Amino acid sequence: MTIHLPTRLAAPSPGWSIETDVVVVGSGVAGLTTALHARSCGYRVLLVTKAEVNEGSTRWAQGGIAAALADDDSPSEHEQDTLVAGAGLCDPQAVNVLVTEGPQAVRRLIALGAQFDTDETGDIALTREGGHLRDRIAHAGGDATGREISRALVAAVSGRSGIEVIENALALDIYRDRFGAVQGLTLHVIGQGQRDGVGAVLAPVVVLATGGIGQVFSMSTNPSVATGDGVAMGLRAGAAVADLEFVQFHPTVLYTGSNASGQQPLISEAVRGEGAVLRDDAGERFMLGQHPLADLAPRDVVAKAIMRRMRDTGSKHMWLDARDFGLQMWERRFPTILESLRSFGIDPSQDLIPVAPAQHYASGGIRTDTYGRSTVPGLFAVGEVACTGVHGANRLASNSLLEGLVFAARIGDVLAEGLPPRHDPVEFEGDSAVLAATARRSLQAAMTEGVGVLRSRDSMATTLGVLNAVGETRSDDPHVQAWETTNLHALATVLTANAKMRKETRGSHWREDFPESNDVEWKVRLSSQLDPDGVLVTTREPLTINEQSPWSNR
Repeated sequence: MTIHLPTRLAAPSPGWSIETDVVVVGSGVAGLTTALHARSCGYRVLLVTKAEVNEGSTRWAQGGIAAALADDDSPSEHEQDTLVAGAGLCDPQAVNVLVTEGPQAVRRLIALGAQFDTDETGDIALTREGGHLRDRIAHAGGDATGREISRALVAAVSGRSGIEVIENALALDIYRDRFGAVQGLTLHVIGQGQRDGVGAVLAPVVVLATGGIGQVFSMSTNPSVATGDGVAMGLRAGAAVADLEFVQFHPTVLYTGSNASGQQPLISEAVRGEGAVLRDDAGERFMLGQHPLADLAPRDVVAKAIMRRMRDTGSKHMWLDARDFGLQMWERRFPTILESLRSFGIDPSQDLIPVAPAQHYASGGIRTDTYGRSTVPGLFAVGEVACTGVHGANRLASNSLLEGLVFAARIGDVLAEGLPPRHDPVEFEGDSAVLAATARRSLQAAMTEGVGVLRSRDSMATTLGVLNAVGETRSDDPHVQAWETTNLHALATVLTANAKMRKETRGSHWREDFPESNDVEWKVRLSSQLDPDGVLVTTREPLTINEQSPWSNR
């Protein structure tokens, strides 16, 4: 089956233009940190964010940030835990970079003003989450780590001259020159003044830090802005994307009813790290015997176990039991989660918590080397939008915030060597389109049903049929919701096609019809690109990138 996708979004011609040195799209930990590093190189930086500057996914992170900070821990142990969670598909080189440069990246964050919780001696209080064999999770405000990190980084960016911020702006498409190199982008600004509507930003470097793809599914822990815009932009610009089939479903998301949709309340893995356990309707601890770490097994193991038990018992959810904590511990360690549970009439010191898996994190994205460089010269990606290879088939808990810090700094190292040359952008070519915004719900429902935790050839074939029909719902009314739907459709299509192609179970990708891993055929990375005509081309590539051309972008 040949898959065609638009190579640009249908949009009005730009009504204004500005020039800068570096454009950063996204204002989570990855984007804010990149902006600071780029500014430290002396460049003019434009930070574009889809909502307000503090409304990305980072602020929702509860558990914390993983790094080998303790005396009884080491980067090599952190590396081993990451490789195990990644189920044989991590890029070992990228993982080594993450764990060895991670502790210093956290210390730089602290120097910027981030305040982590401390123990009675004044040292950073460290806890444990699923898949970690050491206490190495630094947290803030009990369970408000992301909020504190976002606060510190937003304050640092706001206080730096030379960083301009445009809020409420959706980035649309990337400009390229006759050599294929980046020369800026188009964006749509919702506001008042001289920069309303569609405009052009001219710059020789674009850094995509747009976060996740959660809204591809009906239920996600991601905010509403997580419509995968960066991955779709990169795809339309000709960049390689990889590992999209590996979608992490968080096992313990608060079950709020069968008709729930959109962003759902997360019950952090740190709750199980402190001793909470999973039970079925009969009160049985069903994770015992499933994995040596039982309730603290890697997320894919726990999510699959919950789904199996739900399927076997006909239940719509399982139960998280944290009654032994007592109210004081909930108030001290998990105040944010406690407030959320209380809003649904749940007292976790007395009541079991209904939980079920929901989309949480995308391990795949725009394929980059260990310096954030994509296959398109001048185009970088960092954070959840990128596929560095550190997560493999399943992200280790709390490695995501660390990834943003570490690889943002490495992009700064590249920029310190100088900017690529400026050239005039060429006119967009190829098929331009925008899909009807009303198609989003059918797309999300099909993805949840056919490409969720449990997948099979038949379920994904059905989903591709729905996606093909959605792709025919072209609209002549370009606007934000329609552009988002078009981005979601591109991501859903590539994700499903690659998941259908990978005939094995590995990490967060579970095939009911291929229940075993197959290292002989499938210990490879599936990399996809659009050719100039918009035809999707998928190839197998080695796990580790040889960081030479085209990765060097010289």
